[in-house]
Amino acid sequence: MEKTAMIFSGNVSRASQEELRQLWGVSEVQDYGKYLGLPPAIGRSKTNAFSEIKQKVWKKLQGWKENMLSQGGREVLIKAVALSLPTYSMSCFLLPISLCSEFESMMVKFWWSQKKDEKRIHWMSWRKMCEQKGKGGFGFKDLHVFNLSLLAKQGWRIMQETDSLIHKVSKAKYFPHGVFLEAGLGKRPSSPGEAFGGPRS
Repeated sequence: MEKTAMIFSGNVSRASQEELRQLWGVSEVQDYGKYLGLPPAIGRSKTNAFSEIKQKVWKKLQGWKENMLSQGGREVLIKAVALSLPTYSMSCFLLPISLCSEFESMMVKFWWSQKKDEKRIHWMSWRKMCEQKGKGGFGFKDLHVFNLSLLAKQGWRIMQETDSLIHKVSKAKYFPHGVFLEAGLGKRPSSPGEAFGGPRS
């Protein structure tokens, strides 16, 4: 219970809040902090909510920039560390395309840059660099496409594991009388629900 806290919306009266707190014996929190590295409350701006991940990627890249790394070393570091930092977030949330582009821009600058603020010409676009090595690319990930594929994996789990808690909760809120592929966005969806709801192509 010491790890449990309640968060109330503005629609819950103070009397009801106090009654629920006493019933469960937990406290109310205003500073939501992080849960497994993710913000429990997203708010209106996803870009701001996930800015901490962007800062982590930036610090990693800046730290490596001071070292004299070969292109092979840069490739390994980008794939093994920089691209892995936002992976868990992308498996739960649909990140804004602009934020994915910012991540990619940082990695491109690191790939083509020298030490400190020295700049070099970008001889290849990030889209070309994301192509398979056999097709002339470097095998990097298109982060938006990667984000969609991770969410599709979660969607597959919801469809297949009908006894799981995530299926039961999602069905009750988004498709109580239908199936997952016909689910709509609904009213006031949760942030993960925004990734799953709505029309599909």
